[in-house]
Amino acid sequence: LPPALAAEVVREKRQDDKDPADADDKQTAEQLCENRPPDEYFRLTTEGDCRDVVRCTKAGIKQITCPSGLAFDVDKQTCDWKGKVTNCNRLDKPRKVLPRLKTDEPVCPEGKLSCGNGECIDKELFCNDKPDCKDESDENACSVETDPNRAPDCDPTQCVLPDCWCSPDGTRIPGSIEPNQVPQMITITFNGAVNVDNVDLYDEIFNGQRQNPNSCQIRGTFFASHKYTNYAALQDLHRRGHEVGVFSLTHKDDPNYWTGGSYDDWLAEMAGARLVIERFSNITDGSIIGVRAPYLRVGGNKQFEMMADQFFVYDASITASLGRVPIWPYTLYFRMPHKCNGNAQNCPSRSHPVWEMVMNELDRRDDPTFDESLPGCHMVDSCSNIQTGDQFARLLRHNFNRHYSTNRAPLGLHFHASWLKSKKEFKDELIKFIEEMLDKNDVYFVTMLQVIQWMQNPTELTSLRDFAEWKEKCDVKGQPYCSLPNACPLTTRELPGETIRLFTCMECPNNYPWILDPTGDGFNSKK
Repeated sequence: LPPALAAEVVREKRQDDKDPADADDKQTAEQLCENRPPDEYFRLTTEGDCRDVVRCTKAGIKQITCPSGLAFDVDKQTCDWKGKVTNCNRLDKPRKVLPRLKTDEPVCPEGKLSCGNGECIDKELFCNDKPDCKDESDENACSVETDPNRAPDCDPTQCVLPDCWCSPDGTRIPGSIEPNQVPQMITITFNGAVNVDNVDLYDEIFNGQRQNPNSCQIRGTFFASHKYTNYAALQDLHRRGHEVGVFSLTHKDDPNYWTGGSYDDWLAEMAGARLVIERFSNITDGSIIGVRAPYLRVGGNKQFEMMADQFFVYDASITASLGRVPIWPYTLYFRMPHKCNGNAQNCPSRSHPVWEMVMNELDRRDDPTFDESLPGCHMVDSCSNIQTGDQFARLLRHNFNRHYSTNRAPLGLHFHASWLKSKKEFKDELIKFIEEMLDKNDVYFVTMLQVIQWMQNPTELTSLRDFAEWKEKCDVKGQPYCSLPNACPLTTRELPGETIRLFTCMECPNNYPWILDPTGDGFNSKK
């Protein structure tokens, strides 16, 4: 989408008496806003340049104007390049027929619910991705809040560690440990291909000399995308005790592909990516158990059904809005303890035996005691106002203190390597921060899996030096698997005209591994 789509760029103004958006009288405004969601933008007229829309608020009607050169797309509910907007002749997005789920008196027999047209169908047919009502309304109210078959609210008597963890607002500490006895865990994660462009950065951050208070080396988690990844380098990161997760096989640049992906799409992308990594990085210990969705566009129940079937243990793609107290990771047996954050997000509404390593948004204000509130950011590099090393240093320390001084929920620092490499001062500040934190005796830089291991067996700081799960791969011995990987120049019918080098310590495959041929053997699985 155009860079001008950042929320800060769109001008929003409160109406005064002379504003064109002001309705003729109070009644008209009420009529305009009747049964209309408060976050939906709509036009008052189709005349003009298609830039002005309004929305309903408790204080009345508010107007926004897209920046010059853009127009407002009422279907997508965002500003876009004028040439791409085809609905300037419409006042608002089409209304979907909703089922009648809440009625004063039951209108259907037990076990059945009412479609919008009054037809009664079985409750379990709602939100199963297949329209069963004649008016298709059974598929139109399927959010975390409205799905009739949604996961139940957290029940701590039913949700017991080590397999299940929930709390009503997501902020409770596992094991009811006092905050000052909880290790402040920090997870450093990287998204994208691992290759010659960034391995030097990883070697510098994780240089083998920096140790947690239990005398084990600090660790990170790498969500590796397939194209351009050097599998010999990824294999060595795994050998050194870092965690490898999957970030998809194709990393398609259409966010809607991920949001609306079918079960088979998610299976091919994530299980396929794991197959490629296991084969070409020779990772045979079953340790690839985590998924992150490209663009953090979660795939709803389909993604999580696939994950449970394929024994993926956790997802690390759902973000939680910036709040006074951060949220601990949770399992999805029960309902998410926070709102589904983000436009067009497709959070899972059903119960799934999967952990969610929630991404707490970072507070990016330069001076939180003084500055007005800004929207939080989930990836460090999406904090667009962080331009200098000093600002980055303040971001790190302020957000550390937010976690450390409240419930010590794990602090996630999520990066694309290119951002850290874009300015030497960013990398220097991160290393300075890590070393400063390691001077404390209660801060640990751990992998996503290590966070889950601690939560499954909550252990106080005083006993943590002997916490067995964190002692595995404590000290890395031995040498890289190979000193000169094979540089396999490969093609695939699925990417015509491209020759891509695949670096691996294993034998070269026949073809470049891709979505229909993840092993590169050349067999096409689709009939």
